Amino acid sequence: MRLDRIDFAILRELRKNARLPNKTLAERVGVAPSTALERVRRLRESGAISGYHAEVAPAAVGIGLQAMISVRLARHSREDLDAFHAYLLTLREVLAFYHVAGANDYLLHVAVADSDHLRDFALDAFTTRPEVAHIETSLIFTFRRNPDVPIYREAEEG
Repeated sequence: MRLDRIDFAILRELRKNARLPNKTLAERVGVAPSTALERVRRLRESGAISGYHAEVAPAAVGIGLQAMISVRLARHSREDLDAFHAYLLTLREVLAFYHVAGANDYLLHVAVADSDHLRDFALDAFTTRPEVAHIETSLIFTFRRNPDVPIYREAEEG
């Protein structure tokens, strides 16, 4: 799908607030409400918008501590990577994970109730896995999502 400046403006506005009323969205990007509605539909259908998410206050659901866990695997076969990836998707404490290059293979953003929960989770979830060679945990003191989206493509004319 070719995106123009209006599509990019819509993506920026929805990234800031996905619950923005269509009329307000249309005003902010300078189009008619019917145009905004059709553009959002096209962006969804094309996959440019892949979903909408609620930002949940951690304390409201009992999350008292967040951390990044670096994981280094012992082996790097396709089977081990696929199995570890599938395993991570089963862990409710894992908010997000990144398969990365460098000294470690994965960075995991985890959310737990407290430091005891973090210790037990790290030990139980990772030190028992044969493909895991090393873990390192870093506490997160502050987490904020940037509501802006970097756009590196040029808008299409048209």
